[in-house]
Amino acid sequence: MAEKARSVSPEFFGTESVWKIMLRIAPPIMLAQLIQAMYNIIDSLFVGQYSDDGLTALSAIYPVQLIIIALAVGTGVGTNTLMAKQYALKDEKGANHTAGVGTVLAVIMWALISVISIAFMGPYVAISAQSPVAMQYANEYGMIVSIGSIGLFLEGNWTKVLQSEGNMKLPMIAQIVGAVTNIVLDPLLIFTAGLGIKGAAIATVIGQIVAAVIVGVKGARKPPEIKRIPCIAKSIYKLGYPSICMQALYTVYIAILNIILAGFCDEAVTVLGLYYKLQSFFFIPLLGLQTCIVPVLSYNYTSGDYLRCRRIFRSSLIISGVFMILGVLSFELIPTQLIGLFTQSETVKSIGAVGFRLIGASFIPAVFSFMTPVFFQSIGYSKTSTFLSVLRQLICLVPLFWIFSFIGLDYAWLAFPLTEVITGAIGMGMYYYAIKRF
Repeated sequence: MAEKARSVSPEFFGTESVWKIMLRIAPPIMLAQLIQAMYNIIDSLFVGQYSDDGLTALSAIYPVQLIIIALAVGTGVGTNTLMAKQYALKDEKGANHTAGVGTVLAVIMWALISVISIAFMGPYVAISAQSPVAMQYANEYGMIVSIGSIGLFLEGNWTKVLQSEGNMKLPMIAQIVGAVTNIVLDPLLIFTAGLGIKGAAIATVIGQIVAAVIVGVKGARKPPEIKRIPCIAKSIYKLGYPSICMQALYTVYIAILNIILAGFCDEAVTVLGLYYKLQSFFFIPLLGLQTCIVPVLSYNYTSGDYLRCRRIFRSSLIISGVFMILGVLSFELIPTQLIGLFTQSETVKSIGAVGFRLIGASFIPAVFSFMTPVFFQSIGYSKTSTFLSVLRQLICLVPLFWIFSFIGLDYAWLAFPLTEVITGAIGMGMYYYAIKRF
């Protein structure tokens, strides 16, 4: 079954040139992420047309969605990394068992999120927005996307299973079809059916389920006997918890920033939400390469080819840096025009023009602060990877943002470039120390 699922053999990661590997596996992932980013932007466009309070609601619920993604993708990354190691050791049966356990864990995580959302969605929304209408929209949207996230969890696992085997095309197709489904359903459910914000949430859930069905055709595996599941699950989360922590901390700091910004006005919360929607578009090469290099680095490190690990990482930095220049130019030169795509609020435009320009200065150093934790995760240095994530998202960004907010809203955005410079420099220092020990 696994042989039929693979478009290339895992040995491809250890025999082909580094640039050929990147050109083979990165474009499908980046294309899928491009469609996903376009979906996020279009989704916000439709909601913005419906209501400015709806945009604030989406910004408030964004951290909740990131928590769900953190658990889904982190579990998938752990499954992916363990499978890559097993393929490097020629243990295909073990890889199939790992894939099956990943599916079991995805269902458990979905059930856990559903219960937590029912219990805590209301209190969370109450501290994330000021307008009663925005709070109502946020609660409706958040409950639907949380309880309906089974598709996201299964798609996250099955996509990583296929990627560990070198099959990048089917996940790309699944994400594109899922995003297009969402985009088509958005106006129909929001406006035609008159469901408003609830319609946007339902469209999101349906799109995720469609994507899960597509990758599940080849990505689903039968779990091993029950007594083996705990041991394999422990190995999966030992490799996947840095990714979960990195995504979860990302969520925590956005939630905290939303609370700080809500002390100024709802429009400031909206600006932060719009930034993260647009950021996902410009960060596509960086995020795509993060996904690509995990199984490649893991395979080569397990095989003992440390020189290839260095080449893969260096090439990823170069590619990411070149593409990030586009994001810098856009945020520095046309911030008002970017914000104007979503809202005509002069307050949002005024706040965003200053914020976007200051945040845009962080894009180049972000290449280093984003890629170094992934490198350490891929080679099994989970504690180092987690430390770098905590350093960036909690130790640096949140305190700096809070301190600068006392000076004024415009100054708070300075926390972004300062954080990326600090964590990027420390991450690269730890990287050079590590490769000297190889």
